[in-house]
Amino acid sequence: MKLPILARFFVISAVVSVLSSNVNAQDLKAPDDVAAPPKDAIKEASGLASKVLTKGTGSEKPGPTDKVKVHYSGWTLDGKMFDSSVERGTPSTFGLNQVIKGWTEGLQLMVEGEKRRFWIPADLAYGENPGGGRPGGMLCFDVEFIENLAPKPPEDVAAVPDTAKKTASGLASRVLNEGTGTTKPTATNTVTVHYSGWTTDGKLFDSSVERGQPATFPLDRVIAGWTEGVQLMVQGEKRRFWIPAELGYGKTPPPGAPAGMLVFDVELLGIR
Repeated sequence: MKLPILARFFVISAVVSVLSSNVNAQDLKAPDDVAAPPKDAIKEASGLASKVLTKGTGSEKPGPTDKVKVHYSGWTLDGKMFDSSVERGTPSTFGLNQVIKGWTEGLQLMVEGEKRRFWIPADLAYGENPGGGRPGGMLCFDVEFIENLAPKPPEDVAAVPDTAKKTASGLASRVLNEGTGTTKPTATNTVTVHYSGWTTDGKLFDSSVERGQPATFPLDRVIAGWTEGVQLMVQGEKRRFWIPAELGYGKTPPPGAPAGMLVFDVELLGIR
């Protein structure tokens, strides 16, 4: 199996060139300008160079931690391909904070549907002599930005809407999708949920949806807003919560925790 080269540390396996019928051979051929950025390439202060091959259909660019889906092919400057999701026939998904610096910076220049060619200098890739099977020096990539997989901030993220119901504690919520269950969890139950959380300026700070893995935890071991809020739900229900600071991490939270009111979309998957 050929492993993608995007992670900072990886091992490249032997290449078996088997092209599927839907792969365009032109997408696998080394570009004519693979050896150096052409005059019409746009250069960033970091040394990253790129040019747009196909304009996108989207309007928003991803953030530095967003999870994205792309198709790509990569070559060394002598035209040797070292990795390609196009060749494998399957797009790659990854967080922009989990890849080489040139990818983190470069994808943030793109919109969905766009295809762009990048020339990534060694210091934004794997260095001049990385070892371990990784390609050294400047690298050239063709990247097609298919989709931003990061959950979008709700339209009412900034403040509690009139349609929300409030409890005596100050917790506010509204049901997004009705549940299929009839039993609500208690504070001593363990629950499995999918969730995404934003600060009121729309910044995503945590998401099991983005990770692709539901979270399981006892309800008495989370922030007070979660302990109270999830007890309002039945299995299969999806609900949006506005959790005031005193039921979250406070106005001056521990390092790494978000401050102030927090907004969560929570889907209750299981109760035990």
